Amino acid sequence: MDHFLYRNGALHAEDVPVAEIAAAVGTPFYVYSTATLLRHFQLFDDALEGLDHLVCYAMKAASNQAILATLAQAGAGMDVVSGGEYMRAKAAGVPGDKIVFSGVGKTAAEIRLALEGGIRQFNVESEPEMEVLNATALAMGKIAPITIRVNPDVDAKTHAKIATGKSENKFGIPISRAREVYALAASMDGLDVIGIDVHIGSQLTDLAPFELAYQKVAELTEQLRADGHDIRRLDLGGGLGIPYARDNQAPPLPLDYGAMIKRTLGHLGCEIEIEPGRLIAGNAGLMVSEVIYVKSGEDRDFLIIDGAMNDLIRPAMYEAYHDIIPVVEPAPGAEPATFDIVGPVCETGDTFARGRQMPAVAAGDLVAFRSAGAYGAVMSSEYNSRPLIPEVLVNEDQFAVIRRRPTFDEMIKRDTIPEWL
Repeated sequence: MDHFLYRNGALHAEDVPVAEIAAAVGTPFYVYSTATLLRHFQLFDDALEGLDHLVCYAMKAASNQAILATLAQAGAGMDVVSGGEYMRAKAAGVPGDKIVFSGVGKTAAEIRLALEGGIRQFNVESEPEMEVLNATALAMGKIAPITIRVNPDVDAKTHAKIATGKSENKFGIPISRAREVYALAASMDGLDVIGIDVHIGSQLTDLAPFELAYQKVAELTEQLRADGHDIRRLDLGGGLGIPYARDNQAPPLPLDYGAMIKRTLGHLGCEIEIEPGRLIAGNAGLMVSEVIYVKSGEDRDFLIIDGAMNDLIRPAMYEAYHDIIPVVEPAPGAEPATFDIVGPVCETGDTFARGRQMPAVAAGDLVAFRSAGAYGAVMSSEYNSRPLIPEVLVNEDQFAVIRRRPTFDEMIKRDTIPEWL
């Protein structure tokens, strides 16, 4: 569910007409719904009721500070994967003891940053990382709390570029070597081994891979405890998918996911962490764009819009589907038309949809890309010297620009010309 609905023929973000935002900030832009963000966070929090738990928002999905502050005030922790994300979380008011640091390539500088500013835990991905973390912590006179990410060799049955739990993926240590690696960690004075971390992929639409992975984690927990390790926290990652297409193939609900966690892991008495990103932010955002031209080709018609692959790269990068709808609801009985929907970037890859049937629109009309709140603005760029597009947050009948569009002068002045030129 989201809070983007037609009222009197006009698409609204909560109580604000989307066209009103377009008139104020120009197109293209992203708009997020506070009510949807909070509802989706609450669904996860409620799903784990009865367990000691923390829902850590995976901020790589959408990391604007206004989004982070909205979720943090609701009680969310944060899952970060870089020093920059760590600093964003801190700037948004998230305390260090609610920040989890994930990622395969943490540098010594990033580790120092988190140890200085406070951290809930590091999710360690390899033995070399463990050694650097131990040495850094000892040099600072600190003890670093860690979980170790295990790779359970489970096929998440998702897109190859976002699968992370198979043996050939770069993430974590093989679960077959876990006892050996945990013994090594326990021998290091700068580390406090508190738990296990697992994450098998993103946009999963079936609970079966999760359940298989969590059963392996349950077995490993008992083995490690028998070896003398105080395993008291299980970080289960994120990855639950969202419905990008408006059809009957809805992914499992957070409530079903929570019930499965309780069934497979509840008997262990561990604190549970989960790290949802896409399901919290994905359907909480739209990208809104204006039609520049309707172009007739030899065997197809093109809808050329002012949004481009640099603004929303998911279709070009993952062959991802987004529902694209007009901001003004079509009249009853209006004949649909079929378009290739494309942007203005000079690449054939700048294509959002091929042969997409939608209500007929004309130059100057607005269209909205649904389910664009996750991996939209955060993956955008200034390719073709196109400015990053604004982000807008709606709260009931109010809206605010939470990242403005830079001017061309601001973009150009970031460059420095050497003296010899």
